[in-house]
Amino acid sequence: MLSRNLTNRAQTISFSGASLIYNPRAEQHLSGTGLSLKTGVTIQNALADATGALAGSDLKEARLEAGSLLSHVMNRDRTFILARPEHVLDPDLLVMFQSVVVRRAAGEPLQYITGHQEFFKLDFEVTPDVLIPRPESEAIVEVALELLPKDRPSRFADVGTGSGCLAISILHELTNARCVAIDVSPAALNVARGNAQLHGVIDRLQLLESDLFSAIAADEQFDLIVSNPPYVPDGDIDSLQREVRYEPRSALAGGSDGLDVIRRLMREAPARIQTGGHLVFEFGFGQEELLLNLIDRTAWNFIETREDLQRIPRTMVLERK
Repeated sequence: MLSRNLTNRAQTISFSGASLIYNPRAEQHLSGTGLSLKTGVTIQNALADATGALAGSDLKEARLEAGSLLSHVMNRDRTFILARPEHVLDPDLLVMFQSVVVRRAAGEPLQYITGHQEFFKLDFEVTPDVLIPRPESEAIVEVALELLPKDRPSRFADVGTGSGCLAISILHELTNARCVAIDVSPAALNVARGNAQLHGVIDRLQLLESDLFSAIAADEQFDLIVSNPPYVPDGDIDSLQREVRYEPRSALAGGSDGLDVIRRLMREAPARIQTGGHLVFEFGFGQEELLLNLIDRTAWNFIETREDLQRIPRTMVLERK
Protein backbone atom coordinates (compact mmCIF):
# COMPACT_ATOMS: atom_id res chain seq x y z
CA MET A 1 0.00 0.00 0.00
CA LEU A 2 1.03 3.57 -0.60
CA SER A 3 2.19 5.62 2.38
CA ARG A 4 1.08 9.21 2.71
CA ASN A 5 3.20 11.89 4.35
CA LEU A 6 1.04 14.30 6.33
CA THR A 7 3.95 16.20 7.89
CA ASN A 8 3.34 19.32 5.87
CA ARG A 9 -0.41 19.27 6.42
CA ALA A 10 -0.99 18.27 9.98
CA GLN A 11 0.51 17.41 13.30
CA THR A 12 -0.54 15.19 16.19
CA ILE A 13 -1.32 17.14 19.35
CA SER A 14 -2.94 16.38 22.68
CA PHE A 15 -5.84 18.23 24.24
CA SER A 16 -7.68 17.20 27.40
CA GLY A 17 -6.25 13.71 27.10
CA ALA A 18 -7.33 13.28 23.47
CA SER A 19 -4.83 12.59 20.73
CA LEU A 20 -5.92 14.23 17.51
CA ILE A 21 -4.72 15.44 14.17
CA TYR A 22 -4.70 19.22 14.02
CA ASN A 23 -4.19 21.18 10.82
CA PRO A 24 -2.32 24.37 11.80
CA ARG A 25 -3.21 26.07 8.54
CA ALA A 26 -6.95 25.41 8.64
CA GLU A 27 -7.64 28.72 10.40
CA GLN A 28 -6.51 30.49 7.22
CA HIS A 29 -9.37 28.87 5.31
CA LEU A 30 -12.30 29.61 7.61
CA SER A 31 -13.53 32.56 5.57
CA GLY A 32 -16.45 31.55 3.41
CA THR A 33 -17.22 28.41 5.40
CA GLY A 34 -19.67 29.93 7.86
CA LEU A 35 -17.26 29.27 10.72
CA SER A 36 -15.86 31.94 12.98
CA LEU A 37 -13.22 32.29 15.67
CA LYS A 38 -15.32 34.33 18.08
CA THR A 39 -15.26 33.44 21.78
CA GLY A 40 -18.17 32.25 23.89
CA VAL A 41 -19.35 29.75 21.27
CA THR A 42 -21.60 26.99 22.63
CA ILE A 43 -21.78 23.39 21.50
CA GLN A 44 -25.12 24.14 19.88
CA ASN A 45 -23.75 27.09 17.90
CA ALA A 46 -20.55 25.32 16.93
CA LEU A 47 -22.51 22.33 15.64
CA ALA A 48 -24.87 24.58 13.69
CA ASP A 49 -21.97 26.40 12.02
CA ALA A 50 -20.16 23.14 11.27
CA THR A 51 -23.29 21.50 9.89
CA GLY A 52 -23.75 24.42 7.52
CA ALA A 53 -20.14 24.26 6.38
CA LEU A 54 -20.32 20.50 5.76
CA ALA A 55 -23.71 20.68 4.06
CA GLY A 56 -22.24 23.33 1.76
CA SER A 57 -19.67 20.73 0.71
CA ASP A 58 -22.45 18.31 -0.33
CA LEU A 59 -22.08 15.95 2.63
CA LYS A 60 -25.38 14.13 3.05
CA GLU A 61 -25.07 13.52 6.81
CA ALA A 62 -23.60 16.88 7.73
CA ARG A 63 -25.18 17.10 11.19
CA LEU A 64 -24.14 13.58 12.14
CA GLU A 65 -20.58 14.12 10.94
CA ALA A 66 -20.33 17.47 12.72
CA GLY A 67 -21.30 15.71 15.94
CA SER A 68 -18.76 12.96 15.34
CA LEU A 69 -15.99 15.50 14.77
CA LEU A 70 -16.86 17.48 17.90
CA SER A 71 -17.08 14.30 19.95
CA HIS A 72 -13.62 13.36 18.69
CA VAL A 73 -12.06 16.75 19.42
CA MET A 74 -13.63 16.97 22.90
CA ASN A 75 -12.80 13.34 23.70
CA ARG A 76 -16.41 12.92 24.82
CA ASP A 77 -19.18 10.63 23.68
CA ARG A 78 -22.14 11.93 21.70
CA THR A 79 -24.39 11.74 24.76
CA PHE A 80 -22.34 14.48 26.43
CA ILE A 81 -22.64 16.70 23.38
CA LEU A 82 -26.37 16.17 22.98
CA ALA A 83 -27.06 16.73 26.67
CA ARG A 84 -25.09 20.00 26.97
CA PRO A 85 -25.96 22.26 24.03
CA GLU A 86 -25.24 25.43 26.06
CA HIS A 87 -21.75 24.31 27.12
CA VAL A 88 -19.24 26.97 26.05
CA LEU A 89 -16.27 25.61 24.15
CA ASP A 90 -12.73 26.50 25.10
CA PRO A 91 -11.31 28.81 22.37
CA ASP A 92 -8.39 26.48 21.65
CA LEU A 93 -10.73 23.52 21.33
CA LEU A 94 -12.99 25.55 19.05
CA VAL A 95 -10.05 26.25 16.73
CA MET A 96 -9.22 22.55 16.62
CA PHE A 97 -12.84 21.67 15.90
CA GLN A 98 -13.04 24.16 13.07
CA SER A 99 -9.75 22.83 11.72
CA VAL A 100 -11.11 19.30 11.38
CA VAL A 101 -14.38 20.61 9.94
CA VAL A 102 -12.41 22.36 7.20
CA ARG A 103 -10.53 19.13 6.49
CA ARG A 104 -13.76 17.14 6.26
CA ALA A 105 -15.40 19.79 4.08
CA ALA A 106 -12.43 19.49 1.72
CA GLY A 107 -13.18 15.77 1.32
CA GLU A 108 -10.78 14.11 3.76
CA PRO A 109 -12.53 10.99 5.09
CA LEU A 110 -13.99 11.22 8.58
CA GLN A 111 -12.19 8.00 9.50
CA TYR A 112 -8.76 9.46 8.75
CA ILE A 113 -9.56 12.54 10.82
CA THR A 114 -10.80 10.60 13.85
CA GLY A 115 -8.46 7.66 13.27
CA HIS A 116 -11.21 5.08 13.81
CA GLN A 117 -13.66 2.89 11.92
CA GLU A 118 -15.99 0.16 13.19
CA PHE A 119 -15.86 -3.19 11.43
CA PHE A 120 -17.59 -6.42 12.44
CA LYS A 121 -18.48 -4.95 15.85
CA LEU A 122 -14.86 -3.98 16.60
CA ASP A 123 -13.22 -0.56 16.60
CA PHE A 124 -10.21 -0.35 14.29
CA GLU A 125 -7.58 2.35 14.21
CA VAL A 126 -6.99 3.60 10.68
CA THR A 127 -4.50 5.94 9.07
CA PRO A 128 -3.98 7.11 5.46
CA ASP A 129 -1.56 4.16 5.12
CA VAL A 130 -4.49 1.72 4.97
CA LEU A 131 -7.78 1.29 3.20
CA ILE A 132 -10.78 2.27 5.32
CA PRO A 133 -12.71 -0.90 6.32
CA ARG A 134 -16.14 -1.06 4.68
CA PRO A 135 -19.34 -2.90 5.61
CA GLU A 136 -19.39 -4.95 2.38
CA SER A 137 -16.08 -6.56 3.34
CA GLU A 138 -17.74 -8.08 6.41
CA ALA A 139 -19.10 -10.75 4.06
CA ILE A 140 -15.56 -12.18 3.81
CA VAL A 141 -15.49 -12.58 7.59
CA GLU A 142 -18.93 -14.19 7.59
CA VAL A 143 -17.88 -16.74 4.98
CA ALA A 144 -14.63 -17.46 6.83
CA LEU A 145 -16.54 -18.15 10.04
CA GLU A 146 -18.74 -20.63 8.16
CA LEU A 147 -15.77 -22.44 6.62
CA LEU A 148 -13.23 -22.61 9.44
CA PRO A 149 -13.76 -25.10 12.29
CA LYS A 150 -14.76 -23.79 15.67
CA ASP A 151 -13.72 -26.82 17.72
CA ARG A 152 -10.18 -27.43 16.48
CA PRO A 153 -7.11 -25.43 15.40
CA SER A 154 -6.96 -23.91 11.93
CA ARG A 155 -4.62 -21.66 9.96
CA PHE A 156 -5.54 -19.03 7.41
CA ALA A 157 -3.85 -16.20 5.54
CA ASP A 158 -5.03 -12.66 4.91
CA VAL A 159 -3.46 -11.27 1.71
CA GLY A 160 -3.24 -7.47 1.68
CA THR A 161 -4.23 -7.12 5.31
CA GLY A 162 -4.11 -3.31 5.55
CA SER A 163 -5.63 -2.37 8.90
CA GLY A 164 -5.92 -6.07 9.74
CA CYS A 165 -9.71 -5.87 9.91
CA LEU A 166 -10.34 -9.23 8.19
CA ALA A 167 -7.70 -11.24 10.04
CA ILE A 168 -8.40 -9.71 13.44
CA SER A 169 -12.18 -10.05 13.16
CA ILE A 170 -11.85 -13.74 12.31
CA LEU A 171 -9.32 -14.38 15.08
CA HIS A 172 -11.53 -12.52 17.55
CA GLU A 173 -14.38 -14.93 16.79
CA LEU A 174 -12.36 -18.14 16.47
CA THR A 175 -10.04 -18.61 19.45
CA ASN A 176 -8.50 -21.79 17.97
CA ALA A 177 -7.46 -20.09 14.73
CA ARG A 178 -4.07 -18.66 13.78
CA CYS A 179 -3.32 -16.32 10.89
CA VAL A 180 -0.50 -15.07 8.67
CA ALA A 181 -1.38 -11.51 7.58
CA ILE A 182 0.49 -10.26 4.52
CA ASP A 183 1.05 -6.79 3.13
CA VAL A 184 3.68 -5.11 0.96
CA SER A 185 3.53 -1.97 3.13
CA PRO A 186 5.47 -1.84 6.43
CA ALA A 187 3.34 1.14 7.46
CA ALA A 188 0.16 -0.86 6.95
CA LEU A 189 1.57 -3.77 8.94
CA ASN A 190 2.29 -1.39 11.82
CA VAL A 191 -1.36 -0.32 11.81
CA ALA A 192 -2.47 -3.96 11.77
CA ARG A 193 -0.09 -4.76 14.63
CA GLY A 194 -1.59 -2.02 16.77
CA ASN A 195 -5.12 -3.25 16.07
CA ALA A 196 -4.15 -6.85 16.86
CA GLN A 197 -2.75 -5.73 20.19
CA LEU A 198 -5.85 -3.64 20.86
CA HIS A 199 -8.12 -6.65 20.37
CA GLY A 200 -5.94 -9.23 22.10
CA VAL A 201 -5.10 -11.48 19.15
CA ILE A 202 -1.47 -10.55 18.51
CA ASP A 203 -0.23 -13.86 19.95
CA ARG A 204 -2.08 -15.76 17.17
CA LEU A 205 -1.19 -13.40 14.32
CA GLN A 206 2.01 -13.37 12.26
CA LEU A 207 2.49 -10.14 10.31
CA LEU A 208 4.63 -10.55 7.22
CA GLU A 209 5.89 -8.06 4.65
CA SER A 210 5.40 -9.89 1.37
CA ASP A 211 4.25 -9.45 -2.21
CA LEU A 212 1.46 -12.02 -2.12
CA PHE A 213 3.19 -15.30 -1.14
CA SER A 214 6.78 -14.42 -2.04
CA ALA A 215 8.00 -14.36 1.58
CA ILE A 216 6.15 -17.54 2.64
CA ALA A 217 7.88 -20.91 2.66
CA ALA A 218 7.20 -22.90 -0.49
CA ASP A 219 5.63 -25.81 1.41
CA GLU A 220 3.45 -23.72 3.75
CA GLN A 221 -0.28 -24.25 3.26
CA PHE A 222 -3.46 -22.90 4.82
CA ASP A 223 -7.02 -24.03 5.42
CA LEU A 224 -8.29 -20.74 4.02
CA ILE A 225 -7.02 -17.60 2.30
CA VAL A 226 -9.00 -14.36 2.48
CA SER A 227 -8.28 -11.16 0.61
CA ASN A 228 -9.68 -7.74 -0.19
CA PRO A 229 -7.30 -7.02 -3.08
CA PRO A 230 -7.04 -3.91 -5.28
CA TYR A 231 -9.71 -4.24 -7.98
CA VAL A 232 -10.45 -0.74 -9.31
CA PRO A 233 -9.42 -0.31 -12.98
CA ASP A 234 -6.60 2.22 -13.23
CA GLY A 235 -8.65 4.42 -15.53
CA ASP A 236 -11.44 4.71 -12.96
CA ILE A 237 -9.31 5.96 -10.05
CA ASP A 238 -9.61 9.65 -10.85
CA SER A 239 -13.40 9.41 -11.15
CA LEU A 240 -13.90 7.85 -7.70
CA GLN A 241 -15.63 9.96 -5.07
CA ARG A 242 -13.28 12.46 -3.47
CA GLU A 243 -13.07 10.62 -0.14
CA VAL A 244 -11.84 7.43 -1.80
CA ARG A 245 -9.08 9.34 -3.56
CA TYR A 246 -7.50 10.01 -0.15
CA GLU A 247 -6.96 6.27 0.31
CA PRO A 248 -3.72 4.53 -0.72
CA ARG A 249 -3.74 4.14 -4.48
CA SER A 250 -1.92 0.82 -4.38
CA ALA A 251 -4.75 -0.61 -2.26
CA LEU A 252 -7.27 0.43 -4.92
CA ALA A 253 -5.71 0.25 -8.40
CA GLY A 254 -5.81 -3.21 -9.94
CA GLY A 255 -4.45 -2.63 -13.43
CA SER A 256 -6.20 -1.87 -16.71
CA ASP A 257 -9.26 -4.02 -15.94
CA GLY A 258 -8.84 -4.07 -12.16
CA LEU A 259 -7.99 -7.77 -12.04
CA ASP A 260 -4.17 -7.87 -12.07
CA VAL A 261 -3.81 -8.84 -8.41
CA ILE A 262 -6.82 -11.15 -8.45
CA ARG A 263 -5.35 -13.03 -11.43
CA ARG A 264 -2.14 -13.59 -9.48
CA LEU A 265 -4.09 -14.60 -6.41
CA MET A 266 -6.14 -17.18 -8.31
CA ARG A 267 -3.01 -18.50 -10.02
CA GLU A 268 -0.72 -18.69 -6.97
CA ALA A 269 -3.17 -19.59 -4.20
CA PRO A 270 -3.78 -23.27 -5.15
CA ALA A 271 -0.25 -24.18 -4.07
CA ARG A 272 -0.89 -22.46 -0.74
CA ILE A 273 -4.24 -24.03 0.17
CA GLN A 274 -4.82 -27.57 1.35
CA THR A 275 -7.11 -29.78 -0.71
CA GLY A 276 -10.67 -28.91 0.27
CA GLY A 277 -9.58 -25.50 1.56
CA HIS A 278 -10.97 -22.23 0.26
CA LEU A 279 -10.11 -18.87 -1.27
CA VAL A 280 -12.50 -16.02 -0.39
CA PHE A 281 -12.00 -12.60 -1.93
CA GLU A 282 -13.77 -9.36 -2.74
CA PHE A 283 -14.18 -7.96 -6.25
CA GLY A 284 -15.72 -4.95 -7.96
CA PHE A 285 -18.89 -3.99 -9.76
CA GLY A 286 -19.31 -5.74 -13.11
CA GLN A 287 -16.34 -8.10 -12.65
CA GLU A 288 -18.16 -11.33 -11.80
CA GLU A 289 -18.43 -12.69 -15.36
CA LEU A 290 -14.78 -11.92 -16.09
CA LEU A 291 -13.74 -13.74 -12.92
CA LEU A 292 -15.87 -16.79 -13.69
CA ASN A 293 -14.04 -17.07 -17.00
CA LEU A 294 -10.66 -16.81 -15.25
CA ILE A 295 -11.23 -19.76 -12.92
CA ASP A 296 -8.88 -22.66 -13.60
CA ARG A 297 -11.32 -25.55 -13.27
CA THR A 298 -8.47 -28.02 -12.82
CA ALA A 299 -7.47 -26.25 -9.60
CA TRP A 300 -10.73 -24.78 -8.28
CA ASN A 301 -14.34 -25.64 -7.66
CA PHE A 302 -16.53 -22.56 -7.88
CA ILE A 303 -18.70 -22.50 -4.76
CA GLU A 304 -20.63 -19.24 -4.82
CA THR A 305 -20.74 -15.48 -5.25
CA ARG A 306 -22.31 -13.44 -2.48
CA GLU A 307 -23.98 -10.07 -2.91
CA ASP A 308 -23.44 -7.02 -0.75
CA LEU A 309 -26.20 -5.01 0.93
CA GLN A 310 -26.95 -3.24 -2.38
CA ARG A 311 -27.47 -6.66 -4.05
CA ILE A 312 -24.23 -6.25 -6.03
CA PRO A 313 -22.10 -9.40 -6.48
CA ARG A 314 -19.10 -8.72 -4.22
CA THR A 315 -17.51 -11.83 -2.67
CA MET A 316 -16.34 -14.98 -4.46
CA VAL A 317 -15.74 -18.35 -2.81
CA LEU A 318 -13.54 -21.00 -4.46
CA GLU A 319 -12.62 -24.46 -3.18
CA ARG A 320 -9.22 -26.02 -3.79
CA LYS A 321 -9.53 -29.35 -5.64
